[in-house]
Amino acid sequence: MHLKKSDARIHKMPSRKGVVDKKKHSRNPVSNEQSTIYWCKNCNVPLLDKNCGVCEGEIFEIKLSGPGDIRFCSPYERELLGKLLLSEFGCDPLGERLVLLNKISGEDKTAQVIVDGLDIGTLLFDMSLMEHHFEISVAGAQVFHGLIGSRTVTLKKTKMHLNGKKVSSELIESSTNDIKTGDPVIVVSGNLVGVGISLVDSDNMATADCPVLRVRKISSGDLKLSSRVATLEDAITANLPHLRKIGKNAMNTIKGIASQKEHRKLPVHVSFSGGKDSLVVLDLTLSALKGRDVRAFFLNTGIEFPETVEFVHSHCENRGIELIESKAENAFWENLESFGPPAKDFRWCCKVCKLGPAGAIIDQCSENGGVCLTIDGKRKFESFSRSNISASEKNPFVPNQLNIFPIRDWRAIEVWLYIYWRKLDYNPLYDVGFERVGCYLCPAELSAEYERLKDLHPSIYDRWNSFLLKWARSKGLSDEYVRHGMWRWKELPPKMLKLASELGIETEPSSVIDDFDITLTSGFSPCREGGFTVEASVKGVLVSEASAILNMLGSTVFSEELGMVLLKMDSGTVKFFSSGSLKVTANSKEYAHSCLEATAKQLLRASKCTECGICLKVCPVNAIELGSEKGRVYINDSCISCGKCTDGCVVLKYSDKILSAMLNGRK
Repeated sequence: MHLKKSDARIHKMPSRKGVVDKKKHSRNPVSNEQSTIYWCKNCNVPLLDKNCGVCEGEIFEIKLSGPGDIRFCSPYERELLGKLLLSEFGCDPLGERLVLLNKISGEDKTAQVIVDGLDIGTLLFDMSLMEHHFEISVAGAQVFHGLIGSRTVTLKKTKMHLNGKKVSSELIESSTNDIKTGDPVIVVSGNLVGVGISLVDSDNMATADCPVLRVRKISSGDLKLSSRVATLEDAITANLPHLRKIGKNAMNTIKGIASQKEHRKLPVHVSFSGGKDSLVVLDLTLSALKGRDVRAFFLNTGIEFPETVEFVHSHCENRGIELIESKAENAFWENLESFGPPAKDFRWCCKVCKLGPAGAIIDQCSENGGVCLTIDGKRKFESFSRSNISASEKNPFVPNQLNIFPIRDWRAIEVWLYIYWRKLDYNPLYDVGFERVGCYLCPAELSAEYERLKDLHPSIYDRWNSFLLKWARSKGLSDEYVRHGMWRWKELPPKMLKLASELGIETEPSSVIDDFDITLTSGFSPCREGGFTVEASVKGVLVSEASAILNMLGSTVFSEELGMVLLKMDSGTVKFFSSGSLKVTANSKEYAHSCLEATAKQLLRASKCTECGICLKVCPVNAIELGSEKGRVYINDSCISCGKCTDGCVVLKYSDKILSAMLNGRK
């Protein structure tokens, strides 16, 4: 076997992002370890390690842009790619070849397209035009040159540096007659081949007085598609040793924890969402724990895709698996008018539709005082926020639940190869353009997939879209605000603000944003497990803002996915949700009151901060940042909880009277 770098190695190494530390809400730089796949030149298949299970031929290494969660192109995406190639270049030279997609950062759904080990371009959803496009790469141009006879500009030989340059008509030798202004084109100059953007139509290419072409990138090379067209079965066979190894490791993780003395007699629950990852985990658990009581539980949020609900039930029925389904029923729609549409930074729906039903299952599972042993399909390559998943973790948000993550190190391509190898039935939504198959209106869903919802389920789409339009109009926002997916954030990120500016879409609502308010929704009452609890409703503070400041009171765990921050203090805990719900639990009634008061003060401070800078001057350890992207007030890990910033805060000068009035109903 001979290993070398791929000729099309134009991929970047994974970017480094932060993850949430379990002890403090801090950001530690991490990167996904596996940023590489391999390609067997002889078999023409992707490999997940350096060895081919079929031959000992030449192996290419391919670097992937982060997070590196590469997968096979779905039938819908392959059809879409073919149509784009036909539209832009007049033919689809890929035929029946294996096509891989590697998710990369972008406005919306964006992926590198890898064929025969070559990065031939990017398939993306354009948020301005709300449609898909294919952007050919230099490697793609070199592959397609000679296979197609369209959208090509040939330049005269020149010694000038062409990369990034605009070219005048004097340098044009010839061009095909199908080029329009703004079209991506293949650029040829001698033995150099690359890509560019046409600045004029074909008719004016050789005569215009202005620049006619901008060369994006051009280089020497003679890349070609392989003479061998591999099949999915070929890929499975070549990766079979690797699949057996990672499958065995995953089963050992499950058996190792589930067979511990304190867990041996417990039933095992698999969190089965109907997605590909939970499907694989369910199959692995059944294989690893033969003879054990294995059950699947499904949290039906009431806003699941119909295909997902049907698949969960049919799969469990066909395999004789006991299914425990906890339903949120109409909880989402009943709370929608109060909270408005959920957002990536305001995921109140997770508490209402997931944590509630999950809590009911966990309580039932652990009613005899034990833990609820749960096998979960979370993977660190799904997002940077999951990149530090351990083999097992106690759920900080759901007491008495121990989660096991046996495929935490798997990438999407490994999940799919396992499914194909084991011939498992899977959710049909994956074949028609969806990567997420849970809640159909989840704000984390991409606009590209939301457009597919309109095609597949027009009545469901119309109900949700009608609400969004009504909501936007009530805020003085345009229909275009909804159409371009801006409802999916409570505070728009820079990329969406830039898009809105380019499209002339107003992003500031005309209605006044909620002012700070906190109201008790329950009195101080004894807990079943001991101690006391009190609940309140908070307005005017985002959960991200709360997370940025509350760690001065104790250690915090922030879950952006659940829209929740958990604060652990000496003798109590505080849970604050993006819905505005606040729950305090403490050893005594007095300490519960103290925790509530201390938390309310910091939330008021986060909401009303004027960035005057007094707190910066009194902090002895420089633990405070003001006006950063992390929040108006951000307390970092060096905080020693001395309280000097609280004592010196102008906003909190009269907080005792303000909060007392709010908490006692005198506003």
